[in-house]
Amino acid sequence: MNANTPYAGRPGTTQAGHRSADDLTEVTPVQRRALRRDVSRVAARTRDLLPDEYVVDSDITRGVSGPQLTVAVQPPIGHPVSAGFAPDVSLVEDSESVIDDDECAEVARGLAASAALQVKQAMGSEFTPTAR
Repeated sequence: MNANTPYAGRPGTTQAGHRSADDLTEVTPVQRRALRRDVSRVAARTRDLLPDEYVVDSDITRGVSGPQLTVAVQPPIGHPVSAGFAPDVSLVEDSESVIDDDECAEVARGLAASAALQVKQAMGSEFTPTAR
């Protein structure tokens, strides 16, 4: 139980019940804009690959080791799928983006394929496909 609670501390670095100094780092407004731009770019590319019935959204949250970027897809039927990133915020100052174009395209394709698979699995074998 202690392994999944924020009060357990990190073994060897943080005492139980105390926060690590690393956890207290804040994201600057410049870094937040860069992260928002990158995660929105992944979401937009995912939307381009899917029909309008699929809902695609993105979010930035604060995780244990820094900001967490998430892109999620809700298919018309079936379970939602998501992809998460834990970028190195220090790179935001040095480069224009944290998520490069190749990784953006790969994640978008993976999310689109997973969402399509969710629809296929939810449909089951009850329906006859119109084409193969």
